[in-house]
Amino acid sequence: MMADAEEAGAPGEEQQQQQQEQQQQQQLSSPAEPEELQPPAPTADTEKRAAEGREAPSQSGAISVEPSVDKFKIGRFFVLRPGTLNQAIKDVEALVDKELDGSVLSVWLMAEVDHWNNEKERLTLITDNSLLVFKYDFVMFRCEQIQRIPLNFVDRISHGTFSFPKRSLLERQGGGVRVFWDRLRELSFTSKWNPFATDLPFITFTSHPVKSISGSFATLCDVQNFREKLKDAAQKAHTMKPVPGKANGVLVLNQPIVIEAYVGVMSFLGNQNKLGYSMARGNLGF
Repeated sequence: MMADAEEAGAPGEEQQQQQQEQQQQQQLSSPAEPEELQPPAPTADTEKRAAEGREAPSQSGAISVEPSVDKFKIGRFFVLRPGTLNQAIKDVEALVDKELDGSVLSVWLMAEVDHWNNEKERLTLITDNSLLVFKYDFVMFRCEQIQRIPLNFVDRISHGTFSFPKRSLLERQGGGVRVFWDRLRELSFTSKWNPFATDLPFITFTSHPVKSISGSFATLCDVQNFREKLKDAAQKAHTMKPVPGKANGVLVLNQPIVIEAYVGVMSFLGNQNKLGYSMARGNLGF
């Protein structure tokens, strides 16, 4: 009887073992994906970073990249440094004599060209009664020189391209404006050959080199618009304050602006290196 019971129980154990083996084979044939390989559920921080990543291309596309030449100019001309021009205009406007000059009508950034073809950076103000030309140091923020020209003495304004005598070795591209205030006085021989002479009966302007940087500087350095504003202000000054014995009115001429200079090593080197401008020059200032 006991033998029969053992034999009867043996098949039951074998069946259990066979079932277990079948279950193991089923598990091996269709293994479950490991939990750590499942992609983690997105969190709030992950969604935020993903959104920023999607927005990044559109933001970078909106950024404008300035040409390297403009960056080079901005780094060298001190007048282009942020806040410099505004401070300079504030300083020169404080020097305006309200009783003598009247109110400020317009402000201009110009380059003066002297009778030896030297360029010099100038801030220019047109007021009710005067044309004010300032030599301003954009490095130290101070005015070094003021030239006051009464508008009712301005009798002629010529504009055109620059020209030199036939035997001159100098040249200058572009055009400018020359303002005369004493047509009866000729330039003396000593003043003509003196590069530092200041008793000239005229002054010559051309556009500042930073004119092409931006639209605001193009307006500030527009020499032709300056000519129109100056003509209107001078005509009004002649009407309001006529000069006895002097013909009233302003004559505007479109003709070449002659610079009577022949050999100018100083002007060539100075203009090539922009020595008349406040600029950064390596380890040396202006």
